Amino acid sequence: MIDETHNPWTTLSSEDVYQNPWIRVREDQVLNPKGGEGIYGVVSMKNKAIGIIPLDDEGYTYLVGQYRYALNEYSWEIPMGGGLIENDILESAKRELKEETGFTAGKWTNIARLHTSNSVTDEEGFVFLAQELKPGETAFEETEELHIKRVKFSEAVHMAMSNQITDAISVAGILKVALLLQQQEG
Repeated sequence: MIDETHNPWTTLSSEDVYQNPWIRVREDQVLNPKGGEGIYGVVSMKNKAIGIIPLDDEGYTYLVGQYRYALNEYSWEIPMGGGLIENDILESAKRELKEETGFTAGKWTNIARLHTSNSVTDEEGFVFLAQELKPGETAFEETEELHIKRVKFSEAVHMAMSNQITDAISVAGILKVALLLQQQEG
């Protein structure tokens, strides 16, 4: 039987090597599971990743496009952002949806908890399905130059499947909603 609570790594020492308002990077001196010495770098996030799939009554969703500095390329994604770790994730989702699309939603469903790149970061993400949408004004942050695109939800699925959407939270959320909708129909 597998003991899922057993950690085969031993941390010998740990040192913070960089920090800013969003992340902390530490370098650990470790013994790996076979007993060899090495280093392990960990990026700790100061926010939870929050993604929202807004779905209107006509079967459309809303994607957000922006140039992603770290990738050096344009990216279509679901509305998303960071929620302070101590804040309620649903309240963070409501804020992000309003900021990036202007929408508020009457119905919210938490559909996913995920880890974005668990070999190097402890980032925890959540995806919500937002329905019963009401339009309003956006409130983009200073670092955001966003474009909003309304597409049939089936087109968003096609974009995820054909690698036009590559953001991990977006792909996972879109495909999970597609499966949930399929289950509701059948």
